[in-house]
Amino acid sequence: MSLDSLETHHDTIVHATLNGLAVTATAGETILKCARRHGVHIPTLCELDDIDHAPGTCRVCLVEIRVPGQDKTHVVTSCTTPLREGLEIQTRTRRVREMQKLQVELLLADHDQDCATCIRHGNCELQDVAQFVGLRTNRFVDPVRIAARPKDTSSPALIRDMSKCIRCQRCIAICREGQGVDALVVTGTGQETGVGLRDGLSQRESTCVTCGQCVLVCPTGALGERDEVEKAIDFLNDPDIITVVQFAPALRVGFGEEFGLAPGTNVEGQIIAALRHVGADIVLDTNFGADVVIMEEGTELLRRLGEGKRPTFTSCCPAWINFAEKHYPDILPLLSSTKSPQQVTGIIAKTYLPEKMGLDEKQIRVISIMPCTAKKDEAVRPSLMHGNVPEVDVVLTTREFSRLLRREGVDLRTIEPSTFDNPFMSDYSGASVIFGTTGGVMEAALRTIYHAVNNRELEHIELEQLRGFEGVRTASVDLGGAIGVVKVAMCHGLKPTRAMVEAVRAGTADFDFIEVMACPGGCVDGGGTLRSKKAYLPHALKRRETLFGIDRTRKVRQSHNNPQVQALYKDYLGRPYSEKAHYLLHTFYTDRKLEMTHTVNQIWNEITMSTMVY
Repeated sequence: MSLDSLETHHDTIVHATLNGLAVTATAGETILKCARRHGVHIPTLCELDDIDHAPGTCRVCLVEIRVPGQDKTHVVTSCTTPLREGLEIQTRTRRVREMQKLQVELLLADHDQDCATCIRHGNCELQDVAQFVGLRTNRFVDPVRIAARPKDTSSPALIRDMSKCIRCQRCIAICREGQGVDALVVTGTGQETGVGLRDGLSQRESTCVTCGQCVLVCPTGALGERDEVEKAIDFLNDPDIITVVQFAPALRVGFGEEFGLAPGTNVEGQIIAALRHVGADIVLDTNFGADVVIMEEGTELLRRLGEGKRPTFTSCCPAWINFAEKHYPDILPLLSSTKSPQQVTGIIAKTYLPEKMGLDEKQIRVISIMPCTAKKDEAVRPSLMHGNVPEVDVVLTTREFSRLLRREGVDLRTIEPSTFDNPFMSDYSGASVIFGTTGGVMEAALRTIYHAVNNRELEHIELEQLRGFEGVRTASVDLGGAIGVVKVAMCHGLKPTRAMVEAVRAGTADFDFIEVMACPGGCVDGGGTLRSKKAYLPHALKRRETLFGIDRTRKVRQSHNNPQVQALYKDYLGRPYSEKAHYLLHTFYTDRKLEMTHTVNQIWNEITMSTMVY
């Protein structure tokens, strides 16, 4: 009889003992889940509730059990062993403790020992488990072999360091089962087993879309963002540079956790104060850019509908853009050409803002703080460069921002909150705030499109039919006027998105407008957000609810009613989708599967107004 596959009937209740205490469970429930319910800690490394990943690969969650009718006890992995009637379970016997310590010692023997320089230092699940089992020395370390394991630095967004990999396979599970990208595979055998990219490609060459979900689930520092904190500090402390910092809508509700505040706490004011404390000259809100995106994308959608072109996909998520370019380049003509809020804020900060404030545009450097790793490779796209000048100079993930503040001695719990004070690019509507969660872009767009069609506001501004957390949600919204009913869909996570794209290609999807967010939950659970050990989606849901609450309290709740956006068009752009707006705020996409016959700059010159001057 295999202890890892005890036969059970899942509709019955079983009785067992856990460390001498009587417990009940549904037959088939694992020992680990039962222990979690009863507040008994069992260390794990490969377990992750959100992706139901507990394959027993780490062999750390050991417990000692006695099966009814047997005198002999067995040590088993609690994540794969189901409860059965009369089972006696002990989690802290000396035998268990010694075996756990040996297993962690063996894991660390194949692991980079330079923890002090690792981006996960102090927030590493392997360090946590090593402390739990009481490991103080390691007899088996082979630094030469560890140093020989591959490190991939080819991506502008992600770093993959196999000297820190413990082979838990969480990254493979989220990439394959969660995102449906399937870029990561197991490589090698025995001690040379590791995680690599399919077909032996580099990170940059592969089908990876840099969504960063693999980084979010990695328990160690084997996967991480490309750290640009030093570059940001250089800008912030250079007296000859005007440093403009923007931060995303999701950041204000997903950052306080790093400093011990409750998940979903709105720390907008503390972030503004912290940025000024570390040297930011101008603090802007990416929400302003989101309002501008709605003006452009909404106008673009109305034009497309008028021309009978459908569907239109949203374009604000860079990991989704990467996915389309690498996996489905034939649908690129269906994508909105409007840039993301990050890039819109960046280009306006380098053109309109210096004109209004009397600044030298050559001195301006834009730093973005985003809950996203894909924003890093978006910022270095050749199509988002003007000559050699990027629209955004540095992108820091939420995790990098927390490291920057800690290095500068800033504690969000004690800093006095501040407010935005830039008179040109800091005001925002409630519609822009909900960009941070799935369905928010669609809802924001329809609020403004309805006004454009009917010259009046929606009677019920909150479109509940667009809200929810299913992977794909659909709705029909009556916009009235000449447009009538539009059919919309919202996708979050790339596995549901793949199914939607396949349906569009097959002609079986009947939609006018489709929103895509690559990360489950949208930006509130982006690949650059703070990590939560063992489970992270509950935090994303709390952040989402706070965003909806901020929207409800805003005086202006539609993008077209933002007075600073109105001034931008009146003073600088003329109107949405004007020639100047198209030049500055729109872009193009490329088929990554084909070799380009022209340079990006040549293509850019061919499709944009050559008379416009940056």
